[in-house]
Amino acid sequence: MSQVTHGIRSILSHPAIYDLTQNILGAGRSRKKLVKDYIRAEPRDQLLDIGCGTAELLPYLPEDIDYVGFDLSPRYIEAARKRYGARARFECMDIADFDDDMVKDGADIVLAIGILHHLDDELAHALIDTAWSKLRPGGRLITLDGTLTDSQSGLARSLILRDRGQNIRSPEGYRALAGTDFSSVHLTVREDMLFVPYTHCIMECTR
Repeated sequence: MSQVTHGIRSILSHPAIYDLTQNILGAGRSRKKLVKDYIRAEPRDQLLDIGCGTAELLPYLPEDIDYVGFDLSPRYIEAARKRYGARARFECMDIADFDDDMVKDGADIVLAIGILHHLDDELAHALIDTAWSKLRPGGRLITLDGTLTDSQSGLARSLILRDRGQNIRSPEGYRALAGTDFSSVHLTVREDMLFVPYTHCIMECTR
C-alpha cells in the first residue's frame, strides 16, 4: 500500500484524530449520502467492509445488518471493537485471508471506501479480484475515492493531491480497474460529499 504516513499526516494513524478530522471535513454527511444513494443495504444483508477503519460508517447502516469489517491497522480495529463490537465483527487482517462459513454463499455487499487510491494497480486488481470472489451473483462492490478531472476546481485538485494515498486516478482509471472483473460498473463523479471542495469517484460494481 502506497501512502504518506510521515510528518503531520502521521497523526491520522491515531483513531481519535482520524475520526475528528473526517468529521470536521463533513464525513457524516458523506456517509449518509453514500448509504442512501449507493450502498442501499437491506436488513440481514451480509456486508464486508474492506479497510473499515474505526467503522464510523456502521451507525448509518441497518441495525440488523450482518457486518464484518477488515483493517490492517490494529489501532483502528481496537477502536472499532470498543465502539461497535456488540453489533458487528472486526478482523485485523487482509480480506483475502478471510475464509468463513458466514459468507460461504457470498456476501451481498462489499465496500472499499477510500481504499483504491492507496493501492498501485497490482494491489488494486488483487483487491477487486478478492471482492468479486466474496460476492454472491448479483452482489455489489461499492468504492469511493478522490479523483482527478479536467473540470474540478484548483482547490479541489490541490486538496486531493495532498491526500495520504499516492495512487489517485481519473474516473476512467478507476473504471478500468473494476472492469477486469465486473461487467457492470456504474460510475458517478460527485463534488458535494464534503464541506470542502473535493471530487469523488463512486463505483457500483455488480457481479
